[in-house]
Amino acid sequence: MIMSRDVATNKKARRDYHVSETYEAGIQLRGTEVKSIREGKVNISDAFVRIERKEAFLYGCDIQPWQAAGEYFQHTPKRPRRLLLHKNEILKLAQSTDEKGFTLPCLRMYFKGSRVKVEFGLGKGKSHSDQRQDLKKRVELREAEREMARFNRR
Repeated sequence: MIMSRDVATNKKARRDYHVSETYEAGIQLRGTEVKSIREGKVNISDAFVRIERKEAFLYGCDIQPWQAAGEYFQHTPKRPRRLLLHKNEILKLAQSTDEKGFTLPCLRMYFKGSRVKVEFGLGKGKSHSDQRQDLKKRVELREAEREMARFNRR
């Protein structure tokens, strides 16, 4: 069984978007990038996927430089990185994002075995009132659970 270990999560993505489908993709990285990711020096809070020329790219992913590497081997922190997906998945995503309001926010980055994987979702932006309703539902659920726990303790 292959174990997976989360490196970075984007909590804002589920707050700001209605995520209908999620996808897993490999990511094309350089050696120093992998070593920085192992140290946890990655930020995906602004990361998103864009389909260009029948290829998928990850934009906005900030992988900090690895300290032990020299100047020659170092990578640029915010460069676009190619995602490894099947052609039919890329075509399906391109068709979905052509519709108005749909985008592909990055949800999390993790290790699956020794490989780095990215999970992203097909999402439609939430309005401010939708965000408030979600928050209200969460507060009501938390209060109900608290009351149930109090009732069961007696």
